[in-house]
Amino acid sequence: MIRLSKPNDMAAILSIAEAIGFQPGELEVVNQLLTDYFTDGDGRDPLQNVNTQRFWLTHDQDNDGSIGVAYCEPERMTDQTWNLQLIAVHPAHQGQGHGGKLLRHVEETLKARGGRMLLVETLASFDLVQKFYVKYGYEEEARIRDFYAAGDDKVVFRKVLTVN
Repeated sequence: MIRLSKPNDMAAILSIAEAIGFQPGELEVVNQLLTDYFTDGDGRDPLQNVNTQRFWLTHDQDNDGSIGVAYCEPERMTDQTWNLQLIAVHPAHQGQGHGGKLLRHVEETLKARGGRMLLVETLASFDLVQKFYVKYGYEEEARIRDFYAAGDDKVVFRKVLTVN
């Protein structure tokens, strides 16, 4: 089942991020994003706040608990362009279609909200991740050399969700 994440999902989300190889500094960023999301900057529950556009999704499997996560937010100063900041499936559950289900759920959520375009970013060295996005209809849009570190390029993929 894929659903909106709740505050009590934070530990599981961080565990998934750690399991896929996030470093301590990256885990701190994820923790801060979650904390900000669940307090919405002013203490309101984002699940009750209709003005909150960004969203976290958690993918649960019956006996295994939370096995996947996605985080998406709108690009500022654009007309319905969104960025998928994080999508991850616990390594024990990869290769079983869960990532594709999460990605499709994100896309359908955005389409229902009038989302026009979805961007995703990854490292050039992550060949399997790039193949995953291509499989689901994303096209490479840009490459920024040495973005993450010397020799670590950022690759941006895009998919048009709705045609105006």
